[in-house]
Amino acid sequence: MRKYEVMFAVQPRIEEEAKKALVERFVGILSEGSEIGEVKELGKKQLAYEIEDFSDAYYYVVELTSETDASTKEFDRLAKINSDIIRHIVVRLEK
Repeated sequence: MRKYEVMFAVQPRIEEEAKKALVERFVGILSEGSEIGEVKELGKKQLAYEIEDFSDAYYYVVELTSETDASTKEFDRLAKINSDIIRHIVVRLEK
């Protein structure tokens, strides 16, 4: 089993209900074929530099284990085209 940690930053001007739906959708994408360990909401944080005219963002960290990297690749593909996610990273923790 491979362990992954996925971090993503959601733009700050999103409504609360839309933010919850977005997080549920992307955690759902990660859970397909994977086992979700923990979803941490880190809250609203100041960015080191402006990204797309935003100076802060809501941060989330998802820990998961998976046999394949299919769910993380799908998350990466969809996060790139979603305008509400301004940054994301997928890190494989162990080999």
